[in-house]
Amino acid sequence: MLQTYEALVDKDGNLRLLESVRLPADRRALVVMLDEKPTGGHSETALLSEQSLAEDWNCPEEDEAWSHLQQA
Repeated sequence: MLQTYEALVDKDGNLRLLESVRLPADRRALVVMLDEKPTGGHSETALLSEQSLAEDWNCPEEDEAWSHLQQA
């Protein structure tokens, strides 16, 4: 399964993922360089929708609906 992660590459070629990634084993990766400057590392859409999503998701009904995923 392909997964896409946002990352920043500095002028020396050092790659830094903007989020934590956990993998079951080593994986190959392809890096595509975009011809644009970094935006500061935060998605504007995510920041603008955070409050609205919190109102929908932070409720007992949502906790109950997803509780089966938290059982160990």
